[in-house]
Amino acid sequence: MAITHDEVRRVAALARLRLAPEAVARLAADLSHILDAFTRLQAVDTAGIPPTAHAEELALSLRPDEVTNPPADEALLAGAPDRRGRCFRVPRIIE
Repeated sequence: MAITHDEVRRVAALARLRLAPEAVARLAADLSHILDAFTRLQAVDTAGIPPTAHAEELALSLRPDEVTNPPADEALLAGAPDRRGRCFRVPRIIE
């Protein structure tokens, strides 16, 4: 399926893009090539092939939920430039 220069210019105008004449010609060729590839894909017989989300079988490896103690507060807050209790203090950004 060939895309014309007029179609490329129309879509560019809708997208509010200014294209140089050489870009219009290049995009028309590129878009035609892409549409030809999709046309070839539509010709492939996929009857009997189950739909898949991934090319290979994926198994989710989830770890069990376990309650653990949080890391030591002092070790985490040791490098904080300013803090109040167990919290970092940061400059206000919303007034």
